[in-house]
Formats: sequence, structure tokens, C-alpha cells
Amino acid sequence: MRSSSGQSRPDLPVGPNRVKFQSETERLTADVGGLEASLLQMVTDHQYASLKLRENSEKAKKDAIQKAVRVSDLLVDAVNGGVQESFVNQKLIELEIRALGTTIARFTKQTDQWLAATHALNTAVKHCCESKPA
Repeated sequence: MRSSSGQSRPDLPVGPNRVKFQSETERLTADVGGLEASLLQMVTDHQYASLKLRENSEKAKKDAIQKAVRVSDLLVDAVNGGVQESFVNQKLIELEIRALGTTIARFTKQTDQWLAATHALNTAVKHCCESKPA
């Protein structure tokens, strides 16, 4: 093949091989396009994997928060259960103290009445015995 200056270019084949050169160029172009497509596919795969990882991380975070809240609620219930039981016991003890106080007051009044009655009886017996001649 001759160049525009009229000289022959030995590096370029002529004839039917010329078509092969064009297909090699097309193949190289296709390879470059294939590389570009592969690179785009790799970028797309990376973005998809990153998105999935982010979604899984977010899901794990939400799950961890829910479980932490549940544990916190159980701990509060356990502590409050003991506090509540202590509060109920304290109220029952206070009621028992009041009831015992009332009972003590009633027994004290009855004891005072018995003492007054026995004192009156002793006094009456003394007066009775003193007034009788022996």
C-alpha cells in the first residue's frame, strides 16, 4: 500500500489481510469496550455490595437497639419488682403496727379497768373486815 507521499508502507499488509487488520482493530475496540463494561460492572457490583452491607449494618444496629431496650426493660422490671414487693411489705407492716397499737391500747384500758376493779374490791374487803368486830 502506498502512503500519500507515494511511498510503500511495509508494515501495513495489502489485500485480503487488510480486512483482518480492521477486525483486529475492531477486536481491540471491542476489548476496550469490554474492559470498560467490566469496569462498570465492577463498580456496579461494588456499589451493590456496599448498599447491602449498609442495609445489613443498619438492620443489625436496629436489632441491637431493640434488644438493648428489652434488656433494659427486664432489668427495670426486676429492680422495680423488688422495690414494689418491699413497698407492699412495708405497707403491710405499717398496717400490722397500727393494729397492734390498737390492740395494746385496748388491753391497756382493760388492764386499767381490772386494776381499778380489784383495787375497789380490796378496799371494800378492807372496809368490810375493819368494820366487823372480831
